[in-house]
Amino acid sequence: MLYNLLYPLSEYFSIFNVFKYITFRTAYAIITALVISLFITPILIKILKHLQLSQKTKGYEPERHKVKEGTPTMGGLGILLSALISTLLWADLRNIYIWVIVFVMFGTGLIGFFDDYIKTIKKNPEGLHPRGKFWGQVVVGTIAVVAIHFVDKSGYSSKLAFPFFKNLILDLGYFYILFGIFIIVGTSNAVNLTDGLDGLAIMPTVIAFGTFIIFAYVTGHAKISAYLQIINVQGAGEVSVFCGAMVGAGLGFLWFNAYPASLFMGDVGSLPLGATLGTVAIITKHEIVLAIVGGVFVLETISVMLQVGFFKMTKGKRLFRMAPIHHHFELKGWSEPKIIVRFWIISFILALIALSTLKLR
Repeated sequence: MLYNLLYPLSEYFSIFNVFKYITFRTAYAIITALVISLFITPILIKILKHLQLSQKTKGYEPERHKVKEGTPTMGGLGILLSALISTLLWADLRNIYIWVIVFVMFGTGLIGFFDDYIKTIKKNPEGLHPRGKFWGQVVVGTIAVVAIHFVDKSGYSSKLAFPFFKNLILDLGYFYILFGIFIIVGTSNAVNLTDGLDGLAIMPTVIAFGTFIIFAYVTGHAKISAYLQIINVQGAGEVSVFCGAMVGAGLGFLWFNAYPASLFMGDVGSLPLGATLGTVAIITKHEIVLAIVGGVFVLETISVMLQVGFFKMTKGKRLFRMAPIHHHFELKGWSEPKIIVRFWIISFILALIALSTLKLR
């Protein structure tokens, strides 16, 4: 909004020329979202406490999780609101990719809201039926991927690039739509599975969005993308502003979600965080890189799949003490802060490896 209102004035006042630069607007999107998040989250906590929208354990978590009961949940509303306001302020609102991401954030956020509503108001700790949640995510993901496919002018919307290999690009044709849906739905659920300890999901998410600030910028820049020999997607650079807004909103939320948490994000936060991250990866044509920078989410998801598969194959035996894998380490005696910080360190290292793919080709 500020870009659309103020940049045209640069013709008369040179000071407004700074709004032309994505780097400038991304930096202030981070700051704006952070300030908004720090301001509204305490208010949100009071409202959630008043409405008694608090954490309910399902009964099979580690014993020490019972002390978390009563902690307000649905704090993801603060993340979404902060990121949305900041994005609308600093992004070029003529860019269709911004609106696709906002749609995904709103759609999956609505699914998460109903899931949290059932858990808190209806007192059903299982929440929304998994089938309903899944098909809701599929519908949102389908609309987003189809929109991206038909809006794209580069001719690369159906193509899949592989990191470390500059000439290895596969054209998946219309099959890419199914692949894109898998990315959005899979990432959405992966972040949701990771959200089991204080601050465990939000920091790797912040790191991932921070990494994609760079990927979005270089992908949308014709000269830099040509130099790095990566796919150039016209308009993708503007996605950096959204990623910056998510970084700021996430850091503001972490202020209150850090151990011991005074607020949980709930599914209204985790589902759209993952879904929008997947959407950003699709727009920037770095889908496989997402599996690297989001390695913690991949690990958590695979641990659940292995646990379920092993349990069925062995008729009752377990591969891990509990899944997702962060619960396994809890039952091994690791303290919660130790698990959280170590997973953060892994996320940071994976982000560096992901960034190295820009040059190692």
